[in-house]
Order: sequence, then C-alpha cells, then structure tokens
Amino acid sequence: MLKLTKKSDYGLIALRHLAGEPARPVASAKEIAEAYRIPVPLLSKVLQRLSKDGFLVSEPGATGGYRLARDPRLISTLEVIRSIDGPVLLASCFHEPGGCEQDTTCTVKEPLRKVHEGILRLLANISVWDLATGDIPEIGQQRPIWPIRAAATTAIQQGSPTAVQQR
Repeated sequence: MLKLTKKSDYGLIALRHLAGEPARPVASAKEIAEAYRIPVPLLSKVLQRLSKDGFLVSEPGATGGYRLARDPRLISTLEVIRSIDGPVLLASCFHEPGGCEQDTTCTVKEPLRKVHEGILRLLANISVWDLATGDIPEIGQQRPIWPIRAAATTAIQQGSPTAVQQR
C-alpha cells in the first residue's frame, strides 16, 4: 500500500501552517504541534530535517521559531516527502533491477510504472501553497507549472523519477 508516513504528514502540515499564516510567518515547533495535536519531539525532528534540506529557516530567540525558506508556491509535496521519507516507491522492481523473480515474465510492471510516474507527476504538481489555499489539481488537470514543478515534471517524463530527488 502506498501511504505517507506520519513524519511526511506532519512535515506537510507544518509547511502548510507556515504558508497559510502570512501575517505570522514564524511559528515554534510547540505552537504548530499544539495547533494540530502532534507530538512535539517528533515534529521537532521533522522540522530539523526540513531546515537541513532548505525548506525552513530556524529563527533563534524568544520570539523565534521556523519560517519558510522559499516561496511556498515553489515547494512541491513530492520534494518534501522525499526529504523526509526518501524515494516514493510503488514497486521495488522499478528501482532494483533483477530484484524480482518475475522480472522477465511480469505483465504488470510497465502499466504500474506508468501509474507510479503519474503519482510522482501529481505530487510534483501540488505545492505547499496549493495545500494552504485548498487549490489541489484534479488528476490530469492542466495548470500553470512553477519552475520547480516544471523541472520535476520534465525529469519524470524523461523516465528519471529519481532525478528530481533533492536529497
């Protein structure tokens, strides 16, 4: 089953929170955790990872906390998920050649690869800003693509779903 981990879920929640509060662009881990009933220690680790990977900036001091490091329209859900969880995998055979006993006789590998690429394209096309505004595209919906999403979409179309991994 393809499922987000709690860490990715919490990371997206935190980024969405920061994107949705333009009047208050800085929030502490405790503040975000309390707002969404998330365990503070786990959220703190996720926020540290997102800071390390360039999604957040840590503001020190009594009124400090975390703020977005980039425009939320330029942060795709795909890169956030990859930052926290690593590659998005639908089937291991896409990434481990010869790792499956049915590799030479499998009749669903290529159709599933297309499903996998579609999932990656959809995640690359949904930004943190989209999450904050609720403007989530329908599958197959054509919409303007921001530069980071364009790079991710191009890499996926060229058959390199791991090329857009930011890690």
